[in-house]
Amino acid sequence: MSSSSPPPTIALALQQAAAQGLARIDAQILLLHALDRSEAGRAWLITHDTEPLTLAQAALWQDLCRRRLDDEPVAYLTGHKEFFGLNLQVDARVLDPRPDTETLVEWALDLMPEEQAMRVVDLGTGSGAIALALKSQRPQARVLAVDASEQALAVAQANAERLQLALEFARGSWLEPLAGERFALIVSNPPYIREDDEHMPALRHEPRQALTSGADGLDDLRAIVAQAAAHLERGGWLLMEHGWDQAQAVAALLEQSGFTRIEHRQDLSGTARCTGGQWPLAAAA
Repeated sequence: MSSSSPPPTIALALQQAAAQGLARIDAQILLLHALDRSEAGRAWLITHDTEPLTLAQAALWQDLCRRRLDDEPVAYLTGHKEFFGLNLQVDARVLDPRPDTETLVEWALDLMPEEQAMRVVDLGTGSGAIALALKSQRPQARVLAVDASEQALAVAQANAERLQLALEFARGSWLEPLAGERFALIVSNPPYIREDDEHMPALRHEPRQALTSGADGLDDLRAIVAQAAAHLERGGWLLMEHGWDQAQAVAALLEQSGFTRIEHRQDLSGTARCTGGQWPLAAAA
């Protein structure tokens, strides 16, 4: 649309976005945001497809399309992302929460009996997505959220306050700020992408420190496994998300560190996306 063209209708705006190569669902979410109709749902666009945009809406819509075509996440453009039924505020200070990470949440909930005040820690909490999802489903649990980034913790704390979910927070690298504390469950979605991964250019808008982890992508996973034994109760579990091809490597790390009952969980596409193990119930003889 040129500056002299009249604003398009909703239908034409979506057609123009498709012609530029924008995914339909992305275009619909962004157009609803530009129209300040995010709560209306995508069906609203169909029933109002002949309505024209205002000049201000058209200008915002063009900017959103341009930024999305430059690979900026939809969540950053709208300022929010739904995760496990929670509406999270998200921006470039934190990783854009992925639907596959709900696999980790579901596994953790399987290990968290209802009405039990068990102690759980989420390492590298980012937006607080995992910690908040667990707290929302298990309100009796004590959930601690840890991140090395002060900016990320600010996002997580704001989400917790807005959602009225009581989390505890600590700043530091993985379990280092929790000296002397033990937990029944440790969960983490750490960085696990190789530094030279070919997909990194498409992820350039997200914080690199939340994505990459050394030459093989396993540096942070190694650190967590190495630290976990000193912070798990007997019989406690460590659950971690990882890359599509890292399940066996993570299982080997757990086995070498003395974990038992090592298991995997598959993501939405059937890929082994999470691996975990239990710290032995009794000390080795």
